[in-house]
Amino acid sequence: MSATTNLALAYNPVFLGIRFLLELFALYCFGLWGWRRVPGPLRYVAVVAVPVVVAIVWGDFATPGDEARSGETMFDTPGPLRLLLEVAVFGGGAAALWHAGVQKGARWFLIVLVLYHVAAYERIWWLLQH
Repeated sequence: MSATTNLALAYNPVFLGIRFLLELFALYCFGLWGWRRVPGPLRYVAVVAVPVVVAIVWGDFATPGDEARSGETMFDTPGPLRLLLEVAVFGGGAAALWHAGVQKGARWFLIVLVLYHVAAYERIWWLLQH
């Protein structure tokens, strides 16, 4: 059986679209944090640099064969480590939003993240096994 068959919901095109939007929103949260928390002219650097650095790490470290990410990777990353990275990026996005002064938005983002990952539990299980 292919990973797609086993992880039908996690790899459903609608679910992949939702995941992509969650990823973009997490990057936005890091940028907002940079804008609101970094003082002076450095905020112009932070609003771009922080999300770019997060996106580079996010994109370069992946588990080979993860169909939610095209299956390609620059650095082969064990599944549990990739899951930890995902928790850091998504959770970090919520924490960044909280620190940026948008506590209600951070709570909602966290709720949506938890619901999404509960529904995509098969992919989490797959990552833990690879």
